[in-house]
Amino acid sequence: MSALTPGMAYLGGERAAGPMYRSIVAVDLEGSTTRTNPVKGELRRVIYDLLGQALAAVAITANHLEPLTDRGDGVLLLIRPLDDVPKTVLLDRLIPLLATLLADHNAAVDRPALRIRLRAVVHAGEVHGDSRGFYGEAIDIAIRLLDSAPVKCTLREAAAPLVLVVSDEIYNGVIAHGYTDGDVYHPLARVRVAGKLHRGWVHVPDPGPRPALRLAEPPAARRLASPPPLAASG
Repeated sequence: MSALTPGMAYLGGERAAGPMYRSIVAVDLEGSTTRTNPVKGELRRVIYDLLGQALAAVAITANHLEPLTDRGDGVLLLIRPLDDVPKTVLLDRLIPLLATLLADHNAAVDRPALRIRLRAVVHAGEVHGDSRGFYGEAIDIAIRLLDSAPVKCTLREAAAPLVLVVSDEIYNGVIAHGYTDGDVYHPLARVRVAGKLHRGWVHVPDPGPRPALRLAEPPAARRLASPPPLAASG
């Protein structure tokens, strides 16, 4: 079972009825509506491949993850609150490494349409799950921040392939206490969810160290005519 195809175990086969606290990470592809359907299919496969590499490199495995939620041009990850996945791992290792893998991918492709630039969000909060997936205000906040105009504008103007936005909860609980460099985060985004205003802190991450294990062939080198199966999203 790969890091991107985790299983779930619930008593009696049912999810817990009450809210469950999760770290929330989501990514979204810039300019997806400008690509053809075959190119979109290839980019989806590459995004899952690169996420799988990044998660494996920082030891976030199936035991840490709920089944992924596919968003068409992005992915939503919910990470269980285990001690071996503190939020600093997400901010200082996972996201910078993903930026590195994206830069490597983009340098390896000749066709501009196959280059990938992502917006990413890190948040945390209570979520609910049922047989159809996960939902809740915390997820709504994360996706609104991810899709906010200031985050899109920051990525559009950046040379880097990835822009990160974090919620007030992440900034105040982790970054403001000095666990990671707070000087690089800027309060650019504002979104309203359930009548409340939520701020987003935006950062363009520097690339992180490359993982020790890499794919033998870059995902971009795969032929569009014979793509590999899409990783399961739960």
